[in-house]
Amino acid sequence: MLTTLLQNILNALQWGSFYSMIALGYCLVYGVLRLINFAHGDIFMTACYIAFFIATALLGKLAGNGGAVFCLTLILTMIGTAILGVTIERIAYRPLRKKGVNRLYVVITALMVGFILENGNLAVLGASSRSFPDIIDKQLWQLGPIVITNLKVMVIVAAFVVFGILQFIVQKTLFGMSMRAISYDKFAIPLMGIPVSQVITFTFALGSSLAAVAGILFGMSYPVLDPYMGTIIGWKAFIAAVVGGIGDIKGAFIGGFILGFIEIFFAAFFPSSFKDLISFVILLIILVLKPTGFFGVPRSTKI
Repeated sequence: MLTTLLQNILNALQWGSFYSMIALGYCLVYGVLRLINFAHGDIFMTACYIAFFIATALLGKLAGNGGAVFCLTLILTMIGTAILGVTIERIAYRPLRKKGVNRLYVVITALMVGFILENGNLAVLGASSRSFPDIIDKQLWQLGPIVITNLKVMVIVAAFVVFGILQFIVQKTLFGMSMRAISYDKFAIPLMGIPVSQVITFTFALGSSLAAVAGILFGMSYPVLDPYMGTIIGWKAFIAAVVGGIGDIKGAFIGGFILGFIEIFFAAFFPSSFKDLISFVILLIILVLKPTGFFGVPRSTKI
């Protein structure tokens, strides 16, 4: 019984780490623009495929050097996904923002961008699943009654490292302070000389690169890729962000682990097919009882 409990805790920490890293991307964009980037789950999916092609190419040239392949794949995937995020912002969101259209149209655009990424992948690469290459040799460690893999440890550690770096960027750097300022008052900030467009571009690049970190680690842990893999995990990461308090980095991070623990322990006692159902039920309950999430703060709008 204790062994099962500890194993479930590790599994919950791993899935919570995936949800948290993706939820942080939702949180960044919403915090600055008040925009829910529903295409973020498909950016995660695209990052998995970018990492797949980069890792496959590098393994042919750096065979036997898994550490170098992993580092290069991670860096190049983050760069490629950041470019994708910036491109999406420039083409899809910026024109709407400059015209001052209703937010409903921006949300619809975000959904359409996600469909374009999914079906574009399907049209170019086909419907067949792809197997992510083994970059790093998997190791099993026996810690008393439980078994843990090196990949599971990497995922959990990476989530906390990403959160720490993001907190530092937002709280201590000039761009981070500009992001918080735009979130507070986007109309007065240009009068203070802050380049709003550059800050928004940086926000999309940073949020997309977080999806890249989650994407490569997810591909290494669950090495089956398909064009629609980002849909469910993207929606669940959004749920995690709402549960924690979307717009609050700490809330989104903790919300990912809350959802991970609920899902894993629910699946331990009930059929796993109900796991997705419980996630959306949780979202409904949170929206009814506490719309701002556990750590979110209600905002007032001056008229």
